[in-house]
Amino acid sequence: MMKRIPEPDLMNGDKQALAYANADFNEPHSLFIELFSQTFSYTNIQGHVLDLGCGPADISIRFAKTYPRCLIEGVDGAKNMLKHGREAVIKQKLERRVDLICGYLPKAQLPRAHYDVIISNSLLHHLTDPMILWDMIKKYTTGSTSIFIMDLMRPDSLQAAEQLVGDYAATEPAVLQEDFLHSLCASYRVDEVTEQLQKAGLGMLKIKAVTDRHFIVCGRLGSER
Repeated sequence: MMKRIPEPDLMNGDKQALAYANADFNEPHSLFIELFSQTFSYTNIQGHVLDLGCGPADISIRFAKTYPRCLIEGVDGAKNMLKHGREAVIKQKLERRVDLICGYLPKAQLPRAHYDVIISNSLLHHLTDPMILWDMIKKYTTGSTSIFIMDLMRPDSLQAAEQLVGDYAATEPAVLQEDFLHSLCASYRVDEVTEQLQKAGLGMLKIKAVTDRHFIVCGRLGSER
């Protein structure tokens, strides 16, 4: 079983940020929205949404388009990623509904005490201390907050990781292929995330693998705080 190989917390290089802003993430990002919609199909999704580790804001934008009664606040520590994100928000004419905040977790200053929805895509594997994500969720969540996290799963071996890169990123620029490989190697397994949730007191959240390289964590805490 391959051991986790950490990668830098931030992806902030100019070349890297531009590559991510221009990359085709339609398949996994569409899946994110689809699975969120399925998970909370009986919920009236509205109000304030926190997108942790929003990067160039593609998920934030997709969420805003899917749920027009939501206001999204995306936070990320990478200024170059947010620069491209703000350009995308303006292009989609969503400036009034999507606000991007530069801040390094867990010290980022957010404008409200709690959120109606908290989402995060591919942030966890960047964190040297995974409890940062779970502590942020506890801090900004009420019992009725809809929580939805999606991230990569670490394969069993480097060879398996390389195969996934070949299967899903063969046509992407070299910088994205390299980052994808590093991200797979830095990702957590489902059993590791289950332990993290138990340690954080978030064992009521559900976790499951949804593709050969992704898992989701979702649910609500269950009681108002």
